[in-house]
Amino acid sequence: MAVKDRDRFSTATRIRLLGEQTAARVYRSQTKRQARRSRLTGRAALLALVMCSLIVALAYPMREYVSQRAEIDDLQREQQQARERVERLRDLKARWQDDAYAEQQIRKRLHYVMPGETGFIVIDPHAAKQSRTDLGAADRPWYSNVWDGVDKSDASGQ
Repeated sequence: MAVKDRDRFSTATRIRLLGEQTAARVYRSQTKRQARRSRLTGRAALLALVMCSLIVALAYPMREYVSQRAEIDDLQREQQQARERVERLRDLKARWQDDAYAEQQIRKRLHYVMPGETGFIVIDPHAAKQSRTDLGAADRPWYSNVWDGVDKSDASGQ
């Protein structure tokens, strides 16, 4: 027994015990890391890479497909509007073929009257008030009047 006690306190025995304890700790930490790593395997990483590649490869064609479908819808809508406009113009052309409609439009637009009738024009009272307010333009320089005319014509275009 004395030999065993002597071995127990020797430096070599202590170093060997420390090495075994350290090896046990390292082994335990490696198994914990492997348990954590096992969630993402090489197959899963490869699958994720393949999926990302497919998404990137299909993104542009899908975007083009969607934009082309939208363009086709827009063109079909424009085509339908053009058909409706052609139909309205055909109706208008047919109306102008009628002599009564042509006579009505000539009287209305050109202020023509038939022989023996008396023609008259009703002036809008609001238009007369507007013309009176423009009388102050004579007091200003001519270039201010020109510029005001440009502003008014620009505003009426909107």
